[in-house]
Amino acid sequence: MSHLRAFGHHVPVQIVTNADLEARTGRAASSIEKTSGILERRYAADSETVADLGFAAASACLKNASLTATDIGLILFSSGSAERTFPGPASVLAQKLGLTAAPAIDIPVPSAGSLIGLALAGDLTSRYGNILVVASEIMSRRISDADPDTAILFGDGAGACIVSPDSATEENGVLRIADSILCTDGNYAEALQLQHGGSIQMKGLDVIVQASRKIPRSIEDLLTRNNLKPADAGVFLMHQANVNLIRKVAAALSAPEDRFFRNIDRYGNTSSASLLIAASEWHAANSNPPTFPVVIAAFGAGFNWGALLALPA
Repeated sequence: MSHLRAFGHHVPVQIVTNADLEARTGRAASSIEKTSGILERRYAADSETVADLGFAAASACLKNASLTATDIGLILFSSGSAERTFPGPASVLAQKLGLTAAPAIDIPVPSAGSLIGLALAGDLTSRYGNILVVASEIMSRRISDADPDTAILFGDGAGACIVSPDSATEENGVLRIADSILCTDGNYAEALQLQHGGSIQMKGLDVIVQASRKIPRSIEDLLTRNNLKPADAGVFLMHQANVNLIRKVAAALSAPEDRFFRNIDRYGNTSSASLLIAASEWHAANSNPPTFPVVIAAFGAGFNWGALLALPA
Protein backbone atom coordinates (compact mmCIF):
# COMPACT_ATOMS: atom_id res chain seq x y z
CA MET A 1 0.00 0.00 0.00
CA SER A 2 1.42 3.38 -1.04
CA HIS A 3 0.67 6.88 0.17
CA LEU A 4 1.17 10.44 -1.04
CA ARG A 5 3.12 11.53 2.02
CA ALA A 6 4.11 15.13 1.21
CA PHE A 7 4.36 17.71 -1.55
CA GLY A 8 6.59 20.67 -2.31
CA HIS A 9 7.09 23.16 -5.12
CA HIS A 10 9.25 26.01 -6.34
CA VAL A 11 8.68 28.73 -8.93
CA PRO A 12 11.23 31.25 -10.24
CA VAL A 13 11.19 34.87 -9.11
CA GLN A 14 10.72 36.58 -12.49
CA ILE A 15 7.07 37.29 -13.34
CA VAL A 16 6.10 37.67 -17.01
CA THR A 17 2.70 39.27 -17.53
CA ASN A 18 0.36 39.17 -20.48
CA ALA A 19 1.31 42.79 -21.18
CA ASP A 20 4.95 41.69 -21.44
CA LEU A 21 4.00 39.04 -23.98
CA GLU A 22 1.77 41.46 -25.89
CA ALA A 23 4.83 43.61 -26.46
CA ARG A 24 6.82 40.60 -27.65
CA THR A 25 4.29 38.65 -29.71
CA GLY A 26 1.65 41.19 -30.68
CA ARG A 27 -1.07 39.07 -29.07
CA ALA A 28 -3.39 41.31 -27.02
CA ALA A 29 -3.16 40.77 -23.26
CA SER A 30 -6.96 40.53 -22.99
CA SER A 31 -6.98 37.84 -25.69
CA ILE A 32 -4.33 35.81 -23.85
CA GLU A 33 -6.43 35.80 -20.68
CA LYS A 34 -9.62 34.92 -22.55
CA THR A 35 -8.16 32.01 -24.50
CA SER A 36 -6.03 30.50 -21.74
CA GLY A 37 -7.06 31.85 -18.33
CA ILE A 38 -3.45 32.93 -17.76
CA LEU A 39 -2.59 36.32 -16.24
CA GLU A 40 1.11 35.75 -15.61
CA ARG A 41 3.78 33.08 -15.57
CA ARG A 42 7.31 32.65 -14.13
CA TYR A 43 10.56 32.47 -16.10
CA ALA A 44 13.76 30.94 -14.78
CA ALA A 45 16.91 33.04 -14.57
CA ASP A 46 19.58 32.41 -17.18
CA SER A 47 21.77 30.78 -14.55
CA GLU A 48 19.08 28.32 -13.39
CA THR A 49 18.76 24.78 -14.69
CA VAL A 50 15.94 22.25 -14.69
CA ALA A 51 17.77 20.35 -11.95
CA ASP A 52 18.16 23.56 -9.88
CA LEU A 53 14.40 24.12 -9.86
CA GLY A 54 13.81 20.44 -9.14
CA PHE A 55 16.24 20.54 -6.22
CA ALA A 56 14.40 23.48 -4.67
CA ALA A 57 11.06 21.67 -4.97
CA ALA A 58 12.53 18.40 -3.68
CA SER A 59 14.09 20.16 -0.68
CA ALA A 60 10.73 21.73 0.21
CA CYS A 61 9.04 18.36 -0.14
CA LEU A 62 11.56 16.58 2.09
CA LYS A 63 11.12 19.27 4.73
CA ASN A 64 7.33 18.91 4.60
CA ALA A 65 7.70 15.13 5.00
CA SER A 66 10.16 15.46 7.90
CA LEU A 67 12.60 13.31 5.93
CA THR A 68 16.18 13.68 4.74
CA ALA A 69 17.62 12.72 1.37
CA THR A 70 19.06 9.51 2.86
CA ASP A 71 15.50 8.33 3.47
CA ILE A 72 14.85 8.23 -0.30
CA GLY A 73 15.22 4.90 -2.10
CA LEU A 74 14.39 6.00 -5.65
CA ILE A 75 14.09 9.26 -7.62
CA LEU A 76 11.74 9.59 -10.61
CA PHE A 77 12.34 12.90 -12.41
CA SER A 78 10.00 14.17 -15.13
CA SER A 79 11.03 16.89 -17.58
CA GLY A 80 10.52 17.62 -21.24
CA SER A 81 12.81 20.64 -21.25
CA ALA A 82 16.13 19.41 -19.87
CA GLU A 83 19.25 21.19 -21.13
CA ARG A 84 20.76 18.07 -22.68
CA THR A 85 19.69 14.70 -23.99
CA PHE A 86 21.80 12.77 -21.45
CA PRO A 87 22.60 12.50 -18.66
CA GLY A 88 19.23 13.79 -17.58
CA PRO A 89 18.34 15.89 -14.54
CA ALA A 90 17.54 12.86 -12.37
CA SER A 91 21.21 12.01 -11.76
CA VAL A 92 22.05 15.70 -11.27
CA LEU A 93 19.34 15.95 -8.61
CA ALA A 94 20.69 12.84 -6.89
CA GLN A 95 24.14 14.46 -6.79
CA LYS A 96 22.69 17.69 -5.39
CA LEU A 97 20.95 15.67 -2.67
CA GLY A 98 24.19 13.88 -1.80
CA LEU A 99 22.97 10.46 -2.95
CA THR A 100 25.52 8.15 -4.56
CA ALA A 101 23.73 4.80 -4.90
CA ALA A 102 19.96 5.33 -4.96
CA PRO A 103 18.61 4.90 -8.52
CA ALA A 104 17.56 8.11 -10.25
CA ILE A 105 15.49 7.70 -13.41
CA ASP A 106 14.36 10.28 -15.95
CA ILE A 107 10.83 10.39 -17.38
CA PRO A 108 11.07 12.69 -20.44
CA VAL A 109 7.32 13.09 -20.96
CA PRO A 110 6.07 16.70 -21.02
CA SER A 111 2.82 17.45 -19.18
CA ALA A 112 1.94 13.85 -18.26
CA GLY A 113 5.32 12.81 -16.85
CA SER A 114 4.55 13.67 -13.24
CA LEU A 115 1.39 11.55 -13.31
CA ILE A 116 3.38 8.67 -14.78
CA GLY A 117 5.91 9.10 -11.98
CA LEU A 118 3.23 9.01 -9.28
CA ALA A 119 1.58 5.93 -10.78
CA LEU A 120 4.87 4.05 -11.09
CA ALA A 121 5.93 5.09 -7.59
CA GLY A 122 2.67 3.73 -6.23
CA ASP A 123 3.64 0.29 -7.52
CA LEU A 124 7.30 0.43 -6.46
CA THR A 125 7.32 1.53 -2.82
CA SER A 126 7.32 -2.04 -1.55
CA ARG A 127 10.73 -2.47 -3.21
CA TYR A 128 12.33 0.97 -2.86
CA GLY A 129 10.68 2.50 0.19
CA ASN A 130 10.24 6.27 0.01
CA ILE A 131 10.18 7.45 -3.61
CA LEU A 132 10.79 11.07 -4.58
CA VAL A 133 8.82 12.11 -7.66
CA VAL A 134 9.99 15.42 -9.13
CA ALA A 135 8.82 17.33 -12.20
CA SER A 136 10.72 20.40 -13.34
CA GLU A 137 10.40 22.44 -16.51
CA ILE A 138 11.99 25.50 -18.10
CA MET A 139 9.65 25.74 -21.05
CA SER A 140 10.39 29.45 -21.55
CA ARG A 141 13.55 28.33 -23.40
CA ARG A 142 11.56 26.02 -25.66
CA ILE A 143 9.13 28.55 -27.15
CA SER A 144 9.32 31.08 -29.99
CA ASP A 145 7.64 34.48 -30.09
CA ALA A 146 7.04 33.78 -33.77
CA ASP A 147 4.44 31.25 -32.61
CA PRO A 148 2.30 33.30 -30.19
CA ASP A 149 -0.32 30.56 -29.82
CA THR A 150 2.32 28.53 -28.00
CA ALA A 151 4.53 31.26 -26.53
CA ILE A 152 1.70 32.77 -24.46
CA LEU A 153 1.00 29.51 -22.62
CA PHE A 154 4.19 28.29 -21.02
CA GLY A 155 6.02 29.09 -17.80
CA ASP A 156 8.69 27.54 -15.60
CA GLY A 157 8.59 25.79 -12.24
CA ALA A 158 8.99 22.54 -10.35
CA GLY A 159 6.93 20.32 -8.07
CA ALA A 160 7.68 17.26 -5.96
CA CYS A 161 5.91 14.48 -4.07
CA ILE A 162 7.14 11.75 -1.76
CA VAL A 163 5.34 8.44 -2.15
CA SER A 164 5.80 6.21 0.88
CA PRO A 165 5.00 2.55 1.59
CA ASP A 166 3.43 3.36 4.96
CA SER A 167 0.67 5.75 5.93
CA ALA A 168 2.99 8.04 7.90
CA THR A 169 0.05 8.77 10.18
CA GLU A 170 2.04 11.35 12.10
CA GLU A 171 1.77 13.58 9.02
CA ASN A 172 -1.33 15.60 8.18
CA GLY A 173 -3.18 15.17 4.92
CA VAL A 174 -1.73 11.80 3.89
CA LEU A 175 -3.57 10.14 1.01
CA ARG A 176 -3.54 6.47 0.00
CA ILE A 177 -3.04 5.62 -3.67
CA ALA A 178 -6.00 3.39 -4.48
CA ASP A 179 -5.67 2.93 -8.24
CA SER A 180 -4.36 4.48 -11.43
CA ILE A 181 -4.76 4.35 -15.20
CA LEU A 182 -2.08 5.23 -17.77
CA CYS A 183 -2.72 5.35 -21.54
CA THR A 184 -0.84 6.14 -24.75
CA ASP A 185 -2.05 6.83 -28.29
CA GLY A 186 0.87 7.42 -30.63
CA ASN A 187 -1.41 8.19 -33.57
CA TYR A 188 -1.42 11.82 -32.44
CA ALA A 189 2.23 12.11 -31.41
CA GLU A 190 3.07 14.63 -34.14
CA ALA A 191 0.53 17.11 -32.77
CA LEU A 192 2.80 18.06 -29.85
CA GLN A 193 6.54 17.77 -30.31
CA LEU A 194 9.92 19.34 -29.64
CA GLN A 195 12.71 18.64 -32.10
CA HIS A 196 16.35 18.82 -30.96
CA GLY A 197 17.43 22.44 -31.05
CA GLY A 198 13.96 23.65 -32.00
CA SER A 199 10.96 25.16 -30.26
CA ILE A 200 7.69 23.55 -29.21
CA GLN A 201 5.40 22.71 -32.11
CA MET A 202 1.77 22.26 -31.12
CA LYS A 203 -1.43 21.77 -33.06
CA GLY A 204 -3.55 23.30 -30.34
CA LEU A 205 -6.94 22.21 -31.67
CA ASP A 206 -5.87 18.57 -31.98
CA VAL A 207 -4.45 18.62 -28.46
CA ILE A 208 -7.49 20.14 -26.77
CA VAL A 209 -9.97 17.96 -28.71
CA GLN A 210 -8.19 14.75 -27.79
CA ALA A 211 -7.51 15.84 -24.21
CA SER A 212 -11.12 16.87 -23.61
CA ARG A 213 -12.22 13.40 -24.73
CA LYS A 214 -9.53 11.19 -23.25
CA ILE A 215 -9.15 12.73 -19.78
CA PRO A 216 -12.83 12.42 -18.76
CA ARG A 217 -12.97 8.86 -20.12
CA SER A 218 -9.95 7.77 -18.10
CA ILE A 219 -11.34 9.41 -14.95
CA GLU A 220 -14.72 7.76 -15.41
CA ASP A 221 -13.14 4.35 -16.04
CA LEU A 222 -10.96 4.71 -12.96
CA LEU A 223 -13.84 5.77 -10.72
CA THR A 224 -16.21 3.13 -12.07
CA ARG A 225 -13.89 0.26 -11.31
CA ASN A 226 -13.58 1.62 -7.77
CA ASN A 227 -17.37 1.94 -7.36
CA LEU A 228 -17.27 5.73 -7.37
CA LYS A 229 -18.78 8.53 -9.45
CA PRO A 230 -17.35 11.95 -10.37
CA ALA A 231 -19.68 13.56 -7.84
CA ASP A 232 -17.94 11.58 -5.08
CA ALA A 233 -14.60 13.30 -5.68
CA GLY A 234 -13.90 16.20 -3.36
CA VAL A 235 -11.23 17.71 -5.59
CA PHE A 236 -9.74 17.19 -9.05
CA LEU A 237 -6.04 18.02 -9.37
CA MET A 238 -5.21 18.36 -13.06
CA HIS A 239 -2.33 19.36 -15.26
CA GLN A 240 -2.81 23.11 -15.67
CA ALA A 241 -2.77 23.28 -19.47
CA ASN A 242 -5.57 25.71 -20.27
CA VAL A 243 -8.54 26.93 -18.24
CA ASN A 244 -10.89 26.06 -21.09
CA LEU A 245 -9.69 22.46 -21.09
CA ILE A 246 -10.32 22.20 -17.36
CA ARG A 247 -13.83 23.54 -17.91
CA LYS A 248 -14.44 21.02 -20.70
CA VAL A 249 -13.37 18.14 -18.46
CA ALA A 250 -15.64 19.36 -15.65
CA ALA A 251 -18.58 19.61 -18.04
CA ALA A 252 -17.93 16.15 -19.52
CA LEU A 253 -17.94 14.65 -16.02
CA SER A 254 -20.96 16.72 -14.89
CA ALA A 255 -18.80 17.70 -11.93
CA PRO A 256 -18.88 21.13 -10.26
CA GLU A 257 -16.19 23.35 -11.76
CA ASP A 258 -15.24 24.69 -8.33
CA ARG A 259 -13.93 21.22 -7.41
CA PHE A 260 -11.18 21.58 -10.02
CA PHE A 261 -8.21 23.27 -8.39
CA ARG A 262 -6.71 26.00 -10.58
CA ASN A 263 -3.57 28.08 -10.39
CA ILE A 264 -2.96 28.48 -14.12
CA ASP A 265 -3.74 32.19 -13.84
CA ARG A 266 -0.53 32.71 -11.82
CA TYR A 267 1.89 30.23 -13.37
CA GLY A 268 0.67 29.40 -16.86
CA ASN A 269 1.33 25.94 -18.28
CA THR A 270 4.44 24.57 -16.56
CA SER A 271 4.13 21.27 -18.43
CA SER A 272 4.81 18.20 -16.26
CA ALA A 273 5.56 20.41 -13.23
CA SER A 274 2.07 21.91 -13.21
CA LEU A 275 0.31 18.88 -11.72
CA LEU A 276 2.64 18.70 -8.73
CA ILE A 277 2.71 22.46 -8.23
CA ALA A 278 -1.09 22.41 -8.14
CA ALA A 279 -1.14 19.46 -5.75
CA SER A 280 1.40 21.15 -3.49
CA GLU A 281 -0.54 24.40 -3.31
CA TRP A 282 -3.85 22.62 -2.75
CA HIS A 283 -2.34 20.43 -0.04
CA ALA A 284 -0.74 23.41 1.72
CA ALA A 285 -4.12 25.16 1.82
CA ASN A 286 -5.91 22.01 3.03
CA SER A 287 -3.57 20.46 5.58
CA ASN A 288 -6.28 18.62 7.52
CA PRO A 289 -6.60 14.95 6.53
CA PRO A 290 -8.96 14.73 3.51
CA THR A 291 -12.23 12.91 4.05
CA PHE A 292 -13.05 12.48 0.36
CA PRO A 293 -11.60 10.89 -2.80
CA VAL A 294 -9.04 12.95 -4.72
CA VAL A 295 -8.66 12.54 -8.49
CA ILE A 296 -5.34 13.42 -10.14
CA ALA A 297 -5.21 13.60 -13.95
CA ALA A 298 -2.95 14.75 -16.79
CA PHE A 299 -2.58 14.70 -20.56
CA GLY A 300 0.57 15.33 -22.53
CA ALA A 301 2.94 14.63 -25.37
CA GLY A 302 2.91 11.23 -26.91
CA PHE A 303 -0.11 11.39 -26.50
CA ASN A 304 0.14 10.09 -22.91
CA TRP A 305 -2.61 10.57 -20.36
CA GLY A 306 -4.33 9.01 -17.38
CA ALA A 307 -5.68 9.43 -13.88
CA LEU A 308 -4.88 8.44 -10.32
CA LEU A 309 -7.31 7.92 -7.45
CA ALA A 310 -6.20 8.81 -3.92
CA LEU A 311 -8.35 8.08 -0.87
CA PRO A 312 -8.15 9.17 2.78
CA ALA A 313 -5.52 7.13 4.60
